[in-house]
Amino acid sequence: MKKLFAQAYIWVLLVLLYAPIVFIAIFSFTEARTLGNWTGFSIELYKHIFSGGVNGGASLMAAIKNTLVIALVAATFSTLLGTVSAIGIYNLKGRKKKTIQFLNNIPMINPDVITGVSLFLLFVFLHFSQGYLTVILAHISFCTPYVVLSVMPKLGQMNPNIYEAALDLGATPSQALRKVLIPQLRPGMLSGFILAFTMSLDDFAVTFFTRGTIGLETLSTYIYADARKGGLTPELRPLMTLIFTIILILLVIMNVRQAKTNKK
Repeated sequence: MKKLFAQAYIWVLLVLLYAPIVFIAIFSFTEARTLGNWTGFSIELYKHIFSGGVNGGASLMAAIKNTLVIALVAATFSTLLGTVSAIGIYNLKGRKKKTIQFLNNIPMINPDVITGVSLFLLFVFLHFSQGYLTVILAHISFCTPYVVLSVMPKLGQMNPNIYEAALDLGATPSQALRKVLIPQLRPGMLSGFILAFTMSLDDFAVTFFTRGTIGLETLSTYIYADARKGGLTPELRPLMTLIFTIILILLVIMNVRQAKTNKK
């Protein structure tokens, strides 16, 4: 009975998590303006996205562009900073290491609203003009701990003598980092990059508080503003479906590669 209830609980949880996504995906193939109203199979909404025929298309396309640029820049810098930080934390000993690991976990547990307000107050105090720069800096700050968490297990699996051997054979610390450590840590860095990218992609609270009043829109803030008007633009349904599908494909590829690596 315990096993039966455990399996039933898992399936109910999965249905609650994925049913809304499946619902949106199904109704992305109809032209109905109202979600839940099926007017026949159609791919017109997908055509609108790629042809620019979206209602308010210019603002939506600008929001998508801003979201992708911010996510790519933030994920790239977070991966570099998180990898170097993970190496530094790994080489610490005793209480210092535990303290830094604890501090690294706080931003991940901290509510987004608190993080957003804190960064907003910091930028105001530093007299930073809020816009692209502040949003990117904010995204880097909350994405970096996730990269650290992704890279740390790879450091634990790596033979620590490889780096020392490279130094003994005449490599400089920077050469040993590029040619020895980075290749060993690449799977963790890739996982951290994708995680940082997805975290930045769907962030709302931090972006909302740090974008300022210059009219910078990302996909999350655009959807929020659109929902406040009394409904969502129909083209958002296929857009959400495409984003979910792309992320799902990336995760499948990563898991398959990881499984092959573990077998080797």
